Amino acid sequence: MAASEIRELSDPSRPHHTEAGPRPVRLHLHRPQRPGHAPLGLLSHGTGGSAEQMAWLAEPLAEAGFLVAAVDHHGNNYRDGATLRGFAFWADRPRDLSFVLDHLLEREQVGPVGAAGFSLGGYTAAALAGVRLARRPIEAALRGEYPLPSPPEYPTPAEELLALPAEATDTWPQQLAAGHADPRVRCAFLVAPALGEIVDTGAPARPGRPVAVRWSDADTVVPPGTVRRSLDALPGAEGRSVGADVDHYAFLCRADPDSPFHDAVRAGAPVRARVAAEVVEFFRRHLR
Repeated sequence: MAASEIRELSDPSRPHHTEAGPRPVRLHLHRPQRPGHAPLGLLSHGTGGSAEQMAWLAEPLAEAGFLVAAVDHHGNNYRDGATLRGFAFWADRPRDLSFVLDHLLEREQVGPVGAAGFSLGGYTAAALAGVRLARRPIEAALRGEYPLPSPPEYPTPAEELLALPAEATDTWPQQLAAGHADPRVRCAFLVAPALGEIVDTGAPARPGRPVAVRWSDADTVVPPGTVRRSLDALPGAEGRSVGADVDHYAFLCRADPDSPFHDAVRAGAPVRARVAAEVVEFFRRHLR
């Protein structure tokens, strides 16, 4: 099932940063069969992915009666390409979803709201639930004193950040470590969330907001130890591994035959189906 509708939006409160004009936000809307007031699921893709790569979750949610809003995070998706800011300035991601929520509340019959995301999209959903990043490792990364990941989707962030003049990023630590919680989001489901060592465990998310976390023991992109550590920032979160041999990229639903992720995507169909069913049940339970 393809997205029911694609809307090309722009957020006038944020500049584009690479071109003139406001920040683009592409919305992929999946509607349930039955029209009318429906709970809403906000979905966030991983680094270099797209809203289309979240179809494995968007489609079961829509079939279960949810209105589903997935976005293409500008500067960090394969449809429009990657930019350094798109990769490194994570704060734009939860703001994209809050902006989309504003848009939908003005135009649609929207019920209670939940968020879910994969990898860096897991951070996005966690941020909406109240998780914050720690300022010190961000400052250290900008000085070249803290290792940054170099995923195949964007392998040179450290070199590019160090090449920037200091004034270009001097406000980043404050903005990245700020809170991006959205009180309208009642619950969050995180799949292999990229929080790692930079999550602020000293400023836990608001207790009582239901959060579920899933990870894989074989994940080398988001190692399970870092996910378990991030649970300290999520009081009361329910988490578990989805298997000992599940690859990180099993949670992509599309890959070209010559893609390095192709085998993981093919093998991951059963685990995607299981986790999607868990998200549906989780949202049903908490978005009554």
